[in-house]
Amino acid sequence: MNEKTRTEEFRVDGEKIVAKIKELLHEGNIRRVIIKDKDGKSLLEIPVTFGVVGVLLAPQLAALAAVAAVLTEATVVVEKSE
Repeated sequence: MNEKTRTEEFRVDGEKIVAKIKELLHEGNIRRVIIKDKDGKSLLEIPVTFGVVGVLLAPQLAALAAVAAVLTEATVVVEKSE
């Protein structure tokens, strides 16, 4: 399959990262989520397999919450399929 992808970036306060990720996952078509610190360094990358939302993402969301606890500002990069 020849699938096109695009990326979107969102600047988010640390405590709002998990809520933003959940919001984006409900929109669908997400292939990968990357969390970067305010300097642009990648801290966490979560591949999202089609149809795998919920229980199988719980460990990644827990890791995301731990990362969010130490960040004041972050960039959420979302790779979406079209």
